[in-house]
Amino acid sequence: MLDFEFIRYEKRGRIAYLTLNRPEVLNAMHAPAGAEMAQAWDDFAQDDESFVAIVTGAGERAFSAGMDLRWRAAADARGERFERARGLQRGFGGLTNPRHVQVWKPIIAAVNGYAVGGGLELALACDMIVAAEHAQFGLPEPRRGIVAGAGGVHRLPRQMPLKVAMGYLLTGRLMTAQEALRWGLVNEVVSLAELMPAAERWAREIMECAPISVRATKQAALMGLDLPLAEAYNGAYAWWSRVNGSEDAREGVLAFAEKRTPAWTGR
Repeated sequence: MLDFEFIRYEKRGRIAYLTLNRPEVLNAMHAPAGAEMAQAWDDFAQDDESFVAIVTGAGERAFSAGMDLRWRAAADARGERFERARGLQRGFGGLTNPRHVQVWKPIIAAVNGYAVGGGLELALACDMIVAAEHAQFGLPEPRRGIVAGAGGVHRLPRQMPLKVAMGYLLTGRLMTAQEALRWGLVNEVVSLAELMPAAERWAREIMECAPISVRATKQAALMGLDLPLAEAYNGAYAWWSRVNGSEDAREGVLAFAEKRTPAWTGR
């Protein structure tokens, strides 16, 4: 088990759990925490025994309040370039910059409070979002004289209606969990007590499918998202190629014919 100071990282069964663990600052991210998150994501991506990840924040108030602006101000005063700090070049939470990190396993965000700034950008980089009833989402960077540069200005308009997204982007306004559900930004809204059980329920349902097929599906869907249909349809996807002739493909057909539950191996 990897030992971290600013996050918790554990595995139970086939699920990896990543928890931002700075509740005293609403789980705001600084460079050391970003480096730890990047290391954890690398471990998850490379671990054949981990099929799904759930990322959340410690405590009941926040998933993440975004960049730790007090830490950033102190770094600026010291003349440090925070953008080049280890872990942050991969984007917020070590996950948001597709140029530097691509994880084709499913990732679920369990949003337990405020997900603002980089916190929302981290959630947007996940494949699914389950939110507690009191959760709030937003990109308030323009109110701080900065820009949501960890993917927020690009992912939000792709994940909800454009005019609605622009309204939130240009005002820095927060949206409730119920509003996020209405606009299709989250998959489910539950009580705080039911948040992790709900995220785990989604994870277990994903794991009923062949892991190699799930990864192929995620890769093809995301890589083809911004392509014309004909190009996406006829594109080449590495994980899809692995599915053809795989053990899991044979097992799925055989299990269906034998009317039993498949025993997936991920190969």
